[in-house]
Formats: sequence, C-alpha cells, structure tokens
Amino acid sequence: MITPEFRGGHEVTRPIRVENAEPGDALVVHIKDVEVTSVATSTGSMAEREDAFGSDPFVDHRCPECGTEWPDSVVEGTGEDAIRCAECGANASSFGFEFGYTVAFDEDRSVGLTVGPDGAADLAERADEAMALPDNSRQHPILLYKPDEIPGTLGHLRPFIGNIGTTPSVEFPDSHNAGDFGQFLIGADHDWGLSDESALDARTDGHLDSNDVRPGATLICPVEIDGAGLYVGDLHANQGDGELSLHTTDVSGRTELEVSVIKDLDIDGPLLLPNESDLPDIAKPYTDAEREAGEALAAEHHVDDVVDAAPLQIIGSGATINDATENAFARAGTLFGMSEGEVRARCTFTGGVEIARLPGVVQLSMLAPMDLLEERGLAATVREQYDL
Repeated sequence: MITPEFRGGHEVTRPIRVENAEPGDALVVHIKDVEVTSVATSTGSMAEREDAFGSDPFVDHRCPECGTEWPDSVVEGTGEDAIRCAECGANASSFGFEFGYTVAFDEDRSVGLTVGPDGAADLAERADEAMALPDNSRQHPILLYKPDEIPGTLGHLRPFIGNIGTTPSVEFPDSHNAGDFGQFLIGADHDWGLSDESALDARTDGHLDSNDVRPGATLICPVEIDGAGLYVGDLHANQGDGELSLHTTDVSGRTELEVSVIKDLDIDGPLLLPNESDLPDIAKPYTDAEREAGEALAAEHHVDDVVDAAPLQIIGSGATINDATENAFARAGTLFGMSEGEVRARCTFTGGVEIARLPGVVQLSMLAPMDLLEERGLAATVREQYDL
C-alpha cells in the first residue's frame, strides 16, 4: 500500500479463468498449502500522509507536490521518506507508520522476532531480497521504512491468505472488495466511486483477512463472471482476530489451491469451511458419543429424530461489526430459506460469530441441517471437509 502507482491497494495475481464456472455457480477452493518465502517484514498502525491522496489513501493516490495522479515512483535510500515521485522527487507514498515494527522469521517460518534499530536498518538495505519479491512484482517493500518498535517480542506464525476470491461483475479495487473497506467508495470522486450503499452489493468479499483461510480450509466463492476470475494476494505470516492495526505481517509466498465448481449454487457471498480445530467448540461435528447421548434424549423426550447437521460458516461484511453480522444473518437466511430468528437461534445454540477484520468482516458459524446442505448442493463438499 506504499506504492503510489497501485490503484487497488494490494498486489494480487491476475485473475485465473476456471473452466465451466458461470454466473450463478459457486467456486470451491481447497487451500492445500501456503508457503512464506519472505525472511522478514515490517508492519504496524498506519498514519495517513496529508495531500498524498484524494478521497481515499488506499487507492486514490496523488503526488502532494506536483499533483500527478498515481505517480510512478522511485526508491531513494531507506526510511519513511524513501518513496519518491518520479516526476518531481517529492515523498509520494500516502502512508507512514504511527507505530511500527520489523519482524524477522526463523528458517521454518514458525516464529517471528521483532528487531531493534540495527536489525531494521540492515533489513531495509536488502529489502527486496528479504521480502523475496516475485519477479513480476512492482511493489516497494515495506521493509524500506525500517520501523523498530517493541524489539525482542516473539510471535507465533500461522500463514494464511488475506485476499482471495472471485472477480466481481463490477470493477472494485481489490482492497475494497468487501463491505467495510468498500464504504470508502461510496460518493468517492475517482474512477471507482459508487453512488450509494446498494452499489456495494456487487462485491464478492474477496478481501476477508480471516486467519482461518489457511492450509486445510475450504472457501466457497460466488461466481459473478464467466470463468470466475479467481485471484489471490495479501498473504500474511500471522494475525490475531480482527487485524486490529488494520495491517499485519504482509509477506511474499506461494499458494497451492485445488478448485472445483458447484453448478447452480447462487450465493451472495463466501462460505467458509475452516479446519475443524479452528471452529468454535459448539460448532464442531458431533462425536459418536454425543450423537448417542442425543438419541437417548430424543427417546426420553418424545422427539422423532436427532437432526443430522454439519459445520458451515457464512461470511458477512459491512460498515461495522454489527452491520457485518446483520449481513451474515441475511445471507444465511437466503441460503437456507430461514427467518432471521431461526438463523439467530441456530447460531446461538450451535455456532457463534467471530471477527475476521475490524471494522466489519465476520464469520457466522452454525451446525447446518444436512438436508438443507443437500438441497443447496453443499453436502458433498462439507462431508469431504470434515470426513463425515
């Protein structure tokens, strides 16, 4: 996001066309592997640079001195003034750090350690190499900024994909393909400005920043254009729930994905099947002992059957966490033909809501009745995910 010529915020792959994927279908994406190739990164809480953007510091960039929009830029030295306008030489990046730190990773990418001024300066001098930028990358590595707060802090790494999804039918900056960051587009005076909130309905919520979108998980995405247009970017080495600084340990890496198509599964937004270990305890599949106990209760209390059910998460997004949760309620209701009251009841008793990102992306969990999963064409995918 410190590269002023970028118009989408992130650097993501070119969209991949998936054979037989048509609007009204759903794309099943099995995440087989995420490998971090960077040996270090920098991150923290951002500070916006006055006059370096128009209405939106993420996508509406302009040089604060010569006024060039999305200016080409060059690197001169290191530090927060290293990104310079190629036209006039002014500091052209729209972001600095309000509080920043640099993290070095171990060889196995299992832990990261924050470094002090000397370590941050060394990594900044070899930023391209340390970030392992891909050959065709055009971004400036954030290590150039050499922040050095909280040295000596050890963190657990758990790589995941922050931005993964299908191409919307309307052009969105990739970082704003979600109901929270998409708010920046409403009334904006640039090429991607939207007239009102309803125009955001075309989003596909690819920018999830859910730390559960990691190896072993399965993401089910709406298909809005011919071929789906699957894209990936914004890889993270780790992140606590909520991405509380709005940024985390962005890294270079490789992903291995396996995709298939569910025909005629028309969904409003993504569905997530996390690793079983990432599910809330009450949203995990029933054990044999639990099912036997349930059948005994059914016999005792004159209940005909124990409903067969399996885990499912519905992604919701909106301006706030409350708005995102309401969006998830609505999407779940549409998917299964349930009232909001029934959705709330099932999620309270057999699931819950988790924060993927502030200010507004959530994962709404429930144990969904298997007969409804069968009707929507989801049962086979869910059974495969949880070995049911």
